[in-house]
Amino acid sequence: MKIGIYLSYIGLGANLMHLSYCHEIAKKYGPITIITLCKNLEEALEDDPLIEKVYLLNKYQKKFIDIFKLGKTLKTFEFDKLLIFYPSIRLYLSGKLAGIKEVRIYNVFKKKNLHLVNAAKKFTENFLNIPNCPTETKFYIKDKILKEFVKMNKNKYKIIIGAGSSGPTTRWGPKNFYNLINKLNESNEYFFYILCGPNEKEIETEIISNLNNKNFITLGDKSIKDLIPYLCSSDMYVGNDSFGSHIVSQSGKKSIVILLDSPKAYTDYSNNYFRVIPDGFDLNDLTHGSNINPNLISVNQIIKIIEREKN
Repeated sequence: MKIGIYLSYIGLGANLMHLSYCHEIAKKYGPITIITLCKNLEEALEDDPLIEKVYLLNKYQKKFIDIFKLGKTLKTFEFDKLLIFYPSIRLYLSGKLAGIKEVRIYNVFKKKNLHLVNAAKKFTENFLNIPNCPTETKFYIKDKILKEFVKMNKNKYKIIIGAGSSGPTTRWGPKNFYNLINKLNESNEYFFYILCGPNEKEIETEIISNLNNKNFITLGDKSIKDLIPYLCSSDMYVGNDSFGSHIVSQSGKKSIVILLDSPKAYTDYSNNYFRVIPDGFDLNDLTHGSNINPNLISVNQIIKIIEREKN
């Protein structure tokens, strides 16, 4: 039985949110093939024994007229079943044109206000005919590599500082991060991995140029493959809503995520998340476009949470 899973998401974080459902399906049917719009997913899942192949679809995914070309592409995989984690008639028709016996999509009448976690959970439960599909899973990394990185700075509490994110409205800001690090360094207990994207060099530079100590490594120039051991071997994530928090949380570690402009659905799936929002705001009302002032969340507030969750 050859199973295909279509993840219609560009961001690495959004794809990793669906990893538990991929794993549950693979546990029943064997390693699965993922078709994705995310260019980094294959690299991120390289060590995952439940994923046979990750295929990057970088065309035929936007126009309705492309259903025939996409159908031709899907046909090459010779899937018996295709699960499309998205409400799309276009993708469904492409799957049927590919001759796939069973094609499933989300309910197209519930596309508005789609809750990514609830929709994926119910979709998987219906397919596998199980009462309660777990939303958390294990992120796989080779044991030998993980052990090597765990030994690094082993006498320190290692925190991933997630200073980068998908856009300016989701960022807590460089000043808040370097003030946080400097304040934490008063206790001499910590080591920091500063995570910014390759296009966020200015953020990284502003942070490290204002740090009082040199107990940090910057990760902005590393590939996803090289980043993963740092994420998996850390003790905690503190920062913006970004892909790093998903890997840390699925490695069984606490992820303190500052939510300013992101729906809570992105972090609903894991008990390892601790979500921080300013006083007076309702977590359920946060969404893209909330544009909350990042300075409404203080450095001291984050330090108290770190100290509590750390212990």
